[in-house]
Parts: sequence; C-alpha cells; structure tokens
Amino acid sequence: MRRQSREPDGRPDPGSTSAHVRGILLCVLVLLPVGLAGRATEVLPLAGSAAFPSRPVVVSTPAMPRPRYLETVRDPVFGTSFTRVTDPGGRMGRTMACDAALCRHRYSSTQAWNADQSLLAITNGCSGMCFLDGRTYEPLFHRPTDEDCKWHPTRAQEMVCVYDDRVTLWSPQKDEHRVVYWPDGYWDLSFGPYKGNISADGRRLVLGARNKSGALVAFAYDLEERRKFPDIAVSALPGDNGYCGISATGRFIMCFQTLPTRTETVHVFTVDGRQVQLWPEHHRPGHGDMAIDADGRDVYIGISKADPDKWHVIKRRLEDGHVTDLTPPGYASHASVRNIGRPGWVFLSYEGTYDKVAEAPDWAPFYREIVALRTDGSGELRRIVHTYNDRSDYDSEIHASPSPDGSQVIWSSNWGVPGGPVADYVARIEWPDAVR
Repeated sequence: MRRQSREPDGRPDPGSTSAHVRGILLCVLVLLPVGLAGRATEVLPLAGSAAFPSRPVVVSTPAMPRPRYLETVRDPVFGTSFTRVTDPGGRMGRTMACDAALCRHRYSSTQAWNADQSLLAITNGCSGMCFLDGRTYEPLFHRPTDEDCKWHPTRAQEMVCVYDDRVTLWSPQKDEHRVVYWPDGYWDLSFGPYKGNISADGRRLVLGARNKSGALVAFAYDLEERRKFPDIAVSALPGDNGYCGISATGRFIMCFQTLPTRTETVHVFTVDGRQVQLWPEHHRPGHGDMAIDADGRDVYIGISKADPDKWHVIKRRLEDGHVTDLTPPGYASHASVRNIGRPGWVFLSYEGTYDKVAEAPDWAPFYREIVALRTDGSGELRRIVHTYNDRSDYDSEIHASPSPDGSQVIWSSNWGVPGGPVADYVARIEWPDAVR
C-alpha cells in the first residue's frame, strides 16, 4: 500500500488520481445551486460523522479566464453569477488605487457589508479603506485610516473603531467620529485583536488592553449602556493570547490561547469574568465564527484539528462545550456566519485540489469552492461557486464572507497563479422559498 504524504497542515495528500477514478467522477451529476443532487455516485461519510443527504460528488473545475474588473460572469458548473470587484495595481474611481499584490476584504469572520448592504468595505491593499457600492460594486470613496474599524451590525451608517486609547462610532461617509469610551488606567486597546466582532444586536464588544501594571486583560463593554464589565486576567492564562471575542448574544467571551506545544486552546468566560469552559484540544474548532443557534444558545462553528473529529467542520456550544459534527473530514479552511439576517447557515471556504479530494471518498467532495451548509447537523448544503484560487500564502486564502442577508458572498482569489495578484470577487445567491 502506498503511504500517503502529508499537507503542510497535516492533512493526508491522497496523491494523483487514476484515470479510471477520474473518468467515473467526471461523468456523475453535481449538486446544483437550487439544492437538487444527482445520485449516480454516493460520497460515503467517515464512520460516525455527518453525511450529506444530497450525495454531492467531486467535480473538476473547468478552465476559465480571469474576469476583467467589474465584469460579471457565471460559474460554468453551478451557474452562479459573480463579479470581480477590485483591481490590484489599478485605479478604482478617481480617489482610490489598489496595491499591485492584493486588493481584498479583511477576513472570513469580519462583516464586509454594512447593515443594509449599501456599502462594501475593502481593507487590505487599499491604504486604509476603500468603500464600494454594496450592490453594483462601483467605487465610492476612500478613507486613509489605520484603526481597527468594523461595521456596526444594525446601524448602516456606522462603524465601531478601536484606537490605542479609546473606542469611537465612526461615520465613514461623513468621516466623523464620536467617542463612546475613553478608559482611565488602560492602554494599548485592541479589537480582539483583529478577529473581534460586535454582538449580533450591536451592543457589546470585547476589548483587549494593558492595565496600569502592564498586564494583558480583556473585558466586555456595552456601547448602549456605556458599561464596562470586569477584567479577565488574560496574562494569567496558559500560553500566548491570539484574541478574545464576544459571543453573538453578548453573554460570553472566548479567549484563544496558543501553548508552547503549539496547541491552540479556548477559554470561555461569562461577561462577568467567570470561566465556564476550557477546550484543551488543539483547534477544536478554529478558523471559525460565532452565531446564535436555533435554540438561542451561543455556538462557535469552525474546523477541528483534533480527534475525534479532526478536519471536520463542527459546531460547539459555548456554555457546555457540546459538539455537533457538521461534515465529514475535508479541506475546509474557514467558516463564516456573517449572514446574521439569514441564520441557520454557515459559509465554508474549501481549499485543496481535485486530485487530493478525488482519491479520498470518505472526505467532503469539495475543493476551491464555497459551500453554504445548514448548521443543524442535517447535512443540507448549497454549492455556491468555484474560487479559482491557488493558495500560496495567507493573502491568497479564500476567506469567504457572506452579506448580512446571505444574498451575496465575497471571496479572494489569485486566479490560479501562485504569488499572483489577489483580487476580490462577489457571487450573488438566490434563495428559493423552499430553503428559507
């Protein structure tokens, strides 16, 4: 038996696909965007993991030229229309230009659109923030800011910005800031850092900071009540802090720590600073996002890198750590639930290659693709669009992030050229009444 080599992240590399297997897989039907599935070939799940009742199969990605800036095209397999919305190395309107290497949104768990989806923020490679029309993607205006600013989830005209010493509400269009918190005795404030968000109702966030003695702490802050919650002594936790964030309901704080062994653990606290959970397993899960489940409880959805569900997408409840297995193992790299107006779905970015996935019949049959998946464990899914990226570094990762109502999803791609310019693309998604 041939020994499998390993990917840089430790996933098995099945190697090249035989002509016989490739021929069979190319002849089968694929799961169409409307949710219908061919049954010619069944993709079997790993024992004990979630199955996909629609029986999706691996499909080869047809060659396709990179769309021109602002050109709208259709995915040749799924039929989804998408538009290239940035132009690395070029000018976008009269007031903004993109870096030649990249021009892309921030991250999968960062909300790219504002609350009413009239504005779309491009932050990496834009010398600050480039703001586009959220529906036509035409460039509107540029703001040369270096602060960590994220869209307010309910107020379309505002962003929440965290400076070293204060928190503001910012109107990007007017370029006006209103200070909402200027703490005494804290400095080096951070919004996570980087991966922080605001609770789904727009009230609370978590701030990382240094106290008067220089120790790293984290605490929740209520923007409406102007109320600071107790400090959490992050510097006393084992390992180095990656970030701390607020849960979608605003009831919990998650702090992600990396131990000297490189094991990535999670501590879950109430906003009052009481620890309720420790997830000691490595990255179980990570690269994910927080949401409110159908029963009103807080969950974190991401990719596990530990047994018994290694490389599966899982949902983990914050209050008690209960795990729901959502997919078989696969090449999912990031999960996003920024579709807060259409709950119950998670948007998954799948990396990998055809050869790697085609010879792994027990794995999720997706590569270089964006998939929307039900979060209830049923396995119901929608295949959205091929990404045409070839991951060669962090900036070339997909990082798919949906709009608040789930009708659009933005992702990054170097269009199959390792080290090539990374642009952003937006796909439009139609949701039939049957899946609402």
